[in-house]
Amino acid sequence: MRGAKSAAWVAGAIAVALTATACGGSSKDSNAGGAVDPNGVFSYQSNEPQRPLQPANANEVGGGRMLDNLFRGLTEFDPKTGKLKMAVADKIETKDSQHFTVTLKPGWTFHNGEPVTASSFVDAWNWGANTKNAQINSSWFEDIKGYDEVHPASGDPKSDKMSGLQVKDDKTFTIELTRPISYFQYKLGYVALSPLPKAFFKDPKGFGQKPVGNGPYQFVSWDHNVKVTMKRYENYKGDDKAKNGGVVFKIYPKSEAAYQDILSGNLDTLDQVDPTDLSKYKQDLGDRAVDQPIAGTVNIGFAMYDDAWKGVDKAKVRQGLSMAIDRKSIGEKVLQGSREPATGFVAPGTVGYQKNDSEIFKFDPAKAKQYIKDGGGVPGNKISVLYNSDGGHQGWVDAVCNSITQATGIACEGNPKPDFKTARDLITDKKLKAGDMYRTGWQADYPHIASFLSDVFRTGAASNDSGYSSKEFDAAVEKADKAATPEESAKLYGDAEKILEKDMPQIPLWYYKSNAGYSTHVKNVTYDWIGQPVWTQVEVLKK
Repeated sequence: MRGAKSAAWVAGAIAVALTATACGGSSKDSNAGGAVDPNGVFSYQSNEPQRPLQPANANEVGGGRMLDNLFRGLTEFDPKTGKLKMAVADKIETKDSQHFTVTLKPGWTFHNGEPVTASSFVDAWNWGANTKNAQINSSWFEDIKGYDEVHPASGDPKSDKMSGLQVKDDKTFTIELTRPISYFQYKLGYVALSPLPKAFFKDPKGFGQKPVGNGPYQFVSWDHNVKVTMKRYENYKGDDKAKNGGVVFKIYPKSEAAYQDILSGNLDTLDQVDPTDLSKYKQDLGDRAVDQPIAGTVNIGFAMYDDAWKGVDKAKVRQGLSMAIDRKSIGEKVLQGSREPATGFVAPGTVGYQKNDSEIFKFDPAKAKQYIKDGGGVPGNKISVLYNSDGGHQGWVDAVCNSITQATGIACEGNPKPDFKTARDLITDKKLKAGDMYRTGWQADYPHIASFLSDVFRTGAASNDSGYSSKEFDAAVEKADKAATPEESAKLYGDAEKILEKDMPQIPLWYYKSNAGYSTHVKNVTYDWIGQPVWTQVEVLKK
């Protein structure tokens, strides 16, 4: 996402921040001597995508990671260093962080052979932003001038094109934002801003089941709730051409089953060992075990759109619930030391991260009781935590509930749903009640504090599942966005985070680590800054 004249030093700041935390896979490779099959296909543990495979319609890891492999946008992050670099863009130029000129590299094509042009981006963004198309990530385009014309707060769109996007020729287009945003280049690496071929617009619904991208892998088939199969795209023009023949995303109803398949050789890669096996996975896998911090958080969210708690100081009650959770003990005993207790809403290794000493993140039963009492208490003295059963969450959810009950006397129980999609549908469709808390996790889309704050808690943001809305927070975000540099913006975002601590729309629990592993059938397996396998570099051994 370089492009601004100051981009070199901006990228350097990101590299420093990420190098401290991201350390690849294992330092040794027990399979290093095996003969490689360049056309070999490997498998990866996955979830069933929540929605059709359209770039602007995924904000969860199941569909998101598939789309990350099927598409490439203007820019991307180097998986090892976190540096911003060009992908389809040859250069992105700006003098004021509000007006950008994008020049594309030649030779890029979609998997059907169609050239990737400036219109491929502009048409895709206009379609993704249009309120009629109901894309979950439509708010990612709201920085662009004319977004309000295609996505009004109410009623039908007045236009199908954002005035801030102009095609100059096949390889050049311009972007005008509503205001300067110093870190806008960061956002251009997110999959929602991918290009789309002409075939998409003829049948968007059908495309979502059989996507045609421009990334390193080409779609082959989708056997719902079983697997998604991809093969290497031979004409891919990126510098990360696949060293393997393809990837099979195997969908598991239980994460414990995925781990057993790693041991038996029926699965090749996973990015999170289930809690049950955390205590022994390093012994089981040896050099094939991975343990590294990533830019992600584990939180508990609230249905803030439900008014059942009228007359209650809900923020005070939520702060009390936060202090009723013994993060350290649960992390050590239940999660086997695989999580670091959270002290805020932003993960370490992110530009703008700051460790604080706020009491609301510390286990204190006496203060927890007092805060909840002062806030008016929990209606019915009962709460629950919704979670997906296929993600290995039962152990820690039960432990969190036990901690809350023992500290405060409030009845708390887990509310399991059979799979990730079912749980996410209830959350994103806002069908929860005030007493329904829910498990949620967040992995940064780009390594800047804005990804943890603006993209999750700003009013109307695509991932604002709780329905949180604060004029004070929105104003702090807007001020931070107008800063002269990404670093200055990050400092101002610190003020916005303090507002979240006061309102507590979610309870941060832990910072994620990638506790992962791989089978004896593959080698050169490393994991990037957000815990994804570096897909294209995986090598499959000959049988």
